[in-house]
Amino acid sequence: MQFSQLMKNIECSEGNVALELSPEWMQGRAVFGGLQTVIALRAMRTLVTDIPVRSLQTTFIAPPSTRNVTAQATILRRGKSATHVEARLMEGENLLALVVGVFGAARPSEVVRHLEMAPVECETPKTFRYFPGKSPTFTQHFSVKWLQGGMPFSGKQEPLVIVEVAMPGETESSEYHAVAVADFIPPVGLSYLKTPVPGSSMTWMLEFLCDDLDGLPMEGWRVDAELVAAADGYTNQSVMIWGPGGKPIALSRQTMVVFG
Repeated sequence: MQFSQLMKNIECSEGNVALELSPEWMQGRAVFGGLQTVIALRAMRTLVTDIPVRSLQTTFIAPPSTRNVTAQATILRRGKSATHVEARLMEGENLLALVVGVFGAARPSEVVRHLEMAPVECETPKTFRYFPGKSPTFTQHFSVKWLQGGMPFSGKQEPLVIVEVAMPGETESSEYHAVAVADFIPPVGLSYLKTPVPGSSMTWMLEFLCDDLDGLPMEGWRVDAELVAAADGYTNQSVMIWGPGGKPIALSRQTMVVFG
């Protein structure tokens, strides 16, 4: 099921959304983390429709045991420029994830810094291939070229991984596509290992750098991920997401766990 079709299948009412998950969008026992945050954001958008999203903070709590999930959104505070919204991703009475979104209208400011995407020299990029039964199932919806750093379980201990990402079959972007691309990158720590082990996100902070995320081609995106620290089975990584043509899209920070 294509991502855009999945979004159309979400049932919406004020403050609430519901979705029957497709098994194609799973990540081991859990739902693809990017999709969990997307569902929460869709619930928030039933309450805040016309203000750009500035940040999303997600805490992943538990994997679902069925394919039916809901998200319930509540406005925490609505100010003159900024609105804070909480969304809870639920499976029945069980809390799966907690997401806080901050939406902010543009305001005049003299503080401006333009970001430029640094070039990467890679004559022969490696293609990330989906292997049924071995790869996380959601990865079949992404086309990925590895430009720098090691693939998962390659034993290549380099802290910086850079990949080029596309979503075949998707014609143009939305803020939901941007969230999905931002969470594609696996824990960089997995590339340090030679034997496959599970890994997952515990918390995720996503800060948006532009207020127009619609209408971009869904190819030519780039994700730069750096392993900042790792100890005791936990890793911390920072990620920069670039849109086509080097457009700055978002900054990401994740606390992750690696079982090996």
